[in-house]
Amino acid sequence: MTINKNLNGTALTVALEGRLDTTTAPELETELKQSLPGTTELIMDFEKLDYISSAGLRVLLSAQKTMTKQGSMKIIHANEMIMEVFEVTGFIDILTIE
Repeated sequence: MTINKNLNGTALTVALEGRLDTTTAPELETELKQSLPGTTELIMDFEKLDYISSAGLRVLLSAQKTMTKQGSMKIIHANEMIMEVFEVTGFIDILTIE
């Protein structure tokens, strides 16, 4: 998985490419823990994300909890398969997805 970050003031965009699974979720978790202090808007761009596992969902939930306290978080460009995972798991009701 590739993680591309772009900070614009206090808005952070994180674009993921590849698979967010048990192997790569810890890497994303570490990146977010380092990047979220001082961030008021987190945008997760899933345009090039092919797959997300339960480990990836856990990282998203953790980021959502952090961002609820300090600003907002949204997911953009999620493909059909990832949207299906969000629907089946109920994450569609927890996350802001555009």
